[in-house]
Amino acid sequence: MTIVSGKAEARRRLQSARSDVLRKMWEHRADYAYVLPAIAVMLIVIAYPIYYTIELSFFNTPPGLQLRDKIFVGFNNYTAILTSGVFWQVTFNTLIWTVASTFFSFVLGFAAALALHRDFVGRGVLRAILIIPWVISAVAASYIWKWIYHSDFGIIGAILVELGWAERPPNFIDSVSTVLPSLIVVNIWREFPFAMIMMTAGLQTVPEQLLRAAKVDGANAWQRFWHVTFPHLRNVSTVTILLLAVANFNSFIIPWIMTGGGPSNASHIWITHIYELAFGRQRWGVASAYSVLLFIILMTLGYFYVRALSGNERKDGSA
Repeated sequence: MTIVSGKAEARRRLQSARSDVLRKMWEHRADYAYVLPAIAVMLIVIAYPIYYTIELSFFNTPPGLQLRDKIFVGFNNYTAILTSGVFWQVTFNTLIWTVASTFFSFVLGFAAALALHRDFVGRGVLRAILIIPWVISAVAASYIWKWIYHSDFGIIGAILVELGWAERPPNFIDSVSTVLPSLIVVNIWREFPFAMIMMTAGLQTVPEQLLRAAKVDGANAWQRFWHVTFPHLRNVSTVTILLLAVANFNSFIIPWIMTGGGPSNASHIWITHIYELAFGRQRWGVASAYSVLLFIILMTLGYFYVRALSGNERKDGSA
């Protein structure tokens, strides 16, 4: 009898909860009507492409075959990807590209923010100059650096030859061993201003009273930074690193315009390889499988980003 009555009570509570939800939805029906067009647009622009990409990843689409005639192959595309040597080469390139670009962009941006945090003549002008790489279009920056790296007419090669440090201009983006580091340099140059802006904003939240108190207690500059400044920058640092990582992992313009993934796939990263598979080789099924894997990775990074933001909000609320 006790078990039966317990089930009846649970069923009654569930029905009551459903009734409350439906009642509240009906009371706010006007609010839902306002956001309904936005939800419809999101379903059309975001949800349906994601669904279709996942569906297409289970089909084979040989070149010349219409998409409506696609062949169901199950998980064969995923198996082919994970057993392909090109996949592991592209994955290695992507990891090197993402980790190196994120790390050095953050370190350089953080150093610039610390240097510009002090008052000195011309600080505003210097800040404006350092922001220029981030403001410039990525397409324009790629073509400019492609010309700078040019093996015959590039300014870097000409300077090295003029100074006697090289007999002939190096092949920065035409060599398998130097192409990826050269592209990473360009990416760092373009992204470090973002980290500088974020960390500058974080430095402005550090209480001056604590810094003065630490100085009075005899703490040197390093101790004040490590025990006072850095703890206040931990949250903004986490958010900045995650944003840089997501942007770098999903980066396309610089590697594609400057090298197109070459030479010999040495500069191919995931997003450029997906683009080549889809629009170059018309292997839509394999490209979709790649995209699904990339989507899972980016969603994982997004999860940690949301957690970092939620943690910041909880700490701000508790404070």
